[in-house]
Amino acid sequence: MKSALVLWVALAVSLGSILVEGYPQAYEDEEVLLVNNKCKCVTVTSKFVPSKENPEEEILERNIRIIVPLKSRENISDPTSPVRTKFVYRMTDLCKKCDPVEIELGGEIYQAQQSTSCDGTETCYTYDRDKCYTTTFPFLYNGERKILQAALTPASCYAE
Repeated sequence: MKSALVLWVALAVSLGSILVEGYPQAYEDEEVLLVNNKCKCVTVTSKFVPSKENPEEEILERNIRIIVPLKSRENISDPTSPVRTKFVYRMTDLCKKCDPVEIELGGEIYQAQQSTSCDGTETCYTYDRDKCYTTTFPFLYNGERKILQAALTPASCYAE
């Protein structure tokens, strides 16, 4: 019950700050980064530009950049899985902020998420370079077959 209350308070605080502050003020010709989802290879930016109908008025322009990894596998940890042919992008999923943030309420610090549907089952279309991906493969040595494990992202699997 207490965690639900903290979640609702965090949601109210973040919604209140958005309504009070509005869109983040940017310098002229400066784009504001809204989404940088490396897992889905998507970047969303926005900036205010003069309107074509009324040059004295500014409108908000959104730029969505999607990089489609052509040789991505259905299961990125398994190099033998079939090549992915279906890519799904939902703005609601891309804009979720699931990383916990600390907020102070009544002199106490709480952790809250800004989204209510963070189940952690996001499908990645490419490797997250901060996560360790491995796979197993058969290895034949001196007539003996062994199953070995190999790192697909060695930089994130082995500490320097």
